[in-house]
Amino acid sequence: MHVKLQDKPLSGIDAELTITFLTKDALEGHAHSETLRRAGFKGDQDQLCTLHEHGLLVCGIEKYGSDYLRSAAATVAKALHAFEYKSAKTMQYFLKNAEPMIEGFMLGSYRFDTYRSEPKKSSFETLYLSSENFDDETIAIADLENAVNAATIIATATNFTRDLVNTTPQDMTPQGLGIVAKDLAYTNTLECVILDEHALEEERMNAMLSVGRASVHKPRLIHLTYKPAQPKAVVSLVGKGVTYDSGGLSLKPATSMVTMKMDKAGACAVLGMIKAVSELKLPIEVHGFIGAVENMVDGNAYKPDDVLTARNGKTIEVRNTDAEGRLVLADVLCYAQDMVKADHLFDFATLTGASMVALGPFTTGMMGNSNHLKHKFQKGSARSGELIGSLPFNDHLRKFIKSEVADISNIGSRPYGGAITAGLFLDNFITEPMKNKWLHFDIAGPAYTETPWDCNPHGGTGAGVRMGVRYIQSLSE
Repeated sequence: MHVKLQDKPLSGIDAELTITFLTKDALEGHAHSETLRRAGFKGDQDQLCTLHEHGLLVCGIEKYGSDYLRSAAATVAKALHAFEYKSAKTMQYFLKNAEPMIEGFMLGSYRFDTYRSEPKKSSFETLYLSSENFDDETIAIADLENAVNAATIIATATNFTRDLVNTTPQDMTPQGLGIVAKDLAYTNTLECVILDEHALEEERMNAMLSVGRASVHKPRLIHLTYKPAQPKAVVSLVGKGVTYDSGGLSLKPATSMVTMKMDKAGACAVLGMIKAVSELKLPIEVHGFIGAVENMVDGNAYKPDDVLTARNGKTIEVRNTDAEGRLVLADVLCYAQDMVKADHLFDFATLTGASMVALGPFTTGMMGNSNHLKHKFQKGSARSGELIGSLPFNDHLRKFIKSEVADISNIGSRPYGGAITAGLFLDNFITEPMKNKWLHFDIAGPAYTETPWDCNPHGGTGAGVRMGVRYIQSLSE
């Protein structure tokens, strides 16, 4: 879908279909209100009604708010694929809603057809966006251009991330993620350093190496850097890139292995974020660190009862090889702090099913030592439309990851608070100066869905990209 901004009223734009968003109250005064009623249209959120004889597609919306408009626009975008119209037009619903509306159209139009022998084709090509507001006020074209440009970049980066998450493990190995990073560095003028297994040994990243030891696809550590002139802040992003997770010797049940291509979603989100930030040309220096491994089974696999030594010298008792993501992040977090003195350190990972138990499948779990930073992040990322729930650290849960044979255990001794104990595990690899500058985001719930919701289709959702970029954007305002 191509979005084209037009500095003219809606009536002056030539398109085959007009898209209108109506609340129940607005339905009363609409020119086709009686026809819409006879068709069963009530103005419920995301309810669609098409009056083809009038070239009109109407979508219900609870109120003219950002999240409602994003969801409604995504619903419309999905419907457009089923029609034979090539073009459509719509107006503004307040300037502050221009970005979520564009995001909704672009995210809703996403389809992943890479592995289909006959991809479904869509006739739809262009969405024209009028500068006219629905209350007849004209919005300054310069403001609209900025809003549309930002929304397009962020939505494109989210769809880019979705593609990476949806790519199969046979095609997206640790080396494959490295190739994607190199290509992104080339197109977006980023710095890129990739460490192979030999360099990882020299860097003492034994926890990460142990996780990938049984795979024929050897681990890679990826470091991408975006450096603008005179940056206002420095942000380090760390992503879990387990390109496939069998569970290792603590083997997952067969049904649980399906969709495990999504275990690289944290790494893919980091790639999407740095892509968007560099294209928005934000005055924030951003470093992306990715630990790319494949957790497989072999005679050489790491085992429960092994004791691993992480980069910072801490020893880890392995009690479950399916708690592998935190082992990868332990080393990568240490490396990121050694390489860059950042103002913020954020990690993104599909880390625990317990996060979904606590918050449901739609919400990212946010953890850290600083309530001030958590509040600041939620405020800065609020317009992203992504849901975030804060999970509190406490010293009682720290006792659950105590080990009798090593400094720490990689899994809790009791089946409670699993998302938090995973976050507390990672806290052991955060240096004192960074304790209040670090946040951990468990995106296990929203990163992948088999039931479409909101603006998210089946498969990878791109979770983390919009909220991460919006927060970084807030640092420059």
